[in-house]
Amino acid sequence: MTAASPASSGPRRPADAALASLGHAAPAPDPADTSAHTFPDGGTWRTEIPSVEGPEALATVFKEAGRLDVPIHRISQGSGVWMLTDAEITEMVESCAERNAELCLFTGPRGTWDIGAATRSDSGGGGLRARGHDAVAGCVEDALRAVSLGVKCLLVADEGVLWLLNRLRASGELPADTTFKLSALVGPVNPASFAVYEQLGADSINIPSDLTLEHLTEIRRVSRAPMDFYVEAPDDLGGYVRLYDAAELIRRGAPIYLKFGLSKSPGIYPYGAQLRDVALGSARERVRRGRLVLDLLTRLGADGGMSPLGSRLPGPLRRFTADADLPSS
Repeated sequence: MTAASPASSGPRRPADAALASLGHAAPAPDPADTSAHTFPDGGTWRTEIPSVEGPEALATVFKEAGRLDVPIHRISQGSGVWMLTDAEITEMVESCAERNAELCLFTGPRGTWDIGAATRSDSGGGGLRARGHDAVAGCVEDALRAVSLGVKCLLVADEGVLWLLNRLRASGELPADTTFKLSALVGPVNPASFAVYEQLGADSINIPSDLTLEHLTEIRRVSRAPMDFYVEAPDDLGGYVRLYDAAELIRRGAPIYLKFGLSKSPGIYPYGAQLRDVALGSARERVRRGRLVLDLLTRLGADGGMSPLGSRLPGPLRRFTADADLPSS
């Protein structure tokens, strides 16, 4: 699919004419709410299929995307680099390269799989964050291994890991075009924290799917870093289904990745063959959910502005000084 141009009259609200005839017209969008930012290619939105846990699931996604004509800018995985063999990673890298899609793999250990009890308490403890030096080291080891195999995007769930990876990128230990994506499970919920993650090194930032449209506008007033947003969220992120918000998500949140998640589907992290049928079935349905969103945008005349396939870099972003906490000599 290539994004169609908006209708000559511009995007419309759902059922606007029918409701206006009954005296229930929606107020006109406020131009001040429209994001002033884009991706470097001029696009305002890209697509992402999350939770693609290995080569077989990836092949399923691409096959279904071809059948339903769904363009995919990014594929992301959630179980982690350490749950894949070198051969599996290489196969995924090559498959994504053939289709001009970015591959993003999760980095290593996380608190929810660790031996600490706090993550199983009502408070949730430290969540996905890396507990202790060894967990941080595992995440960095995953990053180094992944980039050596051709992976250019890494998914991160810990502020310290993000900062360290950003410093390794600045020093040349990681390639300059490596990008870091912040996990939805630690996503910021206000403009100040969003800006902090940008300055720590994030190149795209998942924000929770329960944020309001006004919250997106607030974030855009302080940062141009790309947002990642589940149009449909998995149950562990709330299970929200916000298809009819897609056009406004783009208008207010650009540059933005529309993520096609899946509610009412079992969790598959950490993935293994025992979950194969669930993983492949949910992979196909995530692509179908993407088709539903794209069709809705087309019907509303809001499907213009999609980045060309193969686009992946975020453009210039603000950073803290990378050597700010280096030990003195």
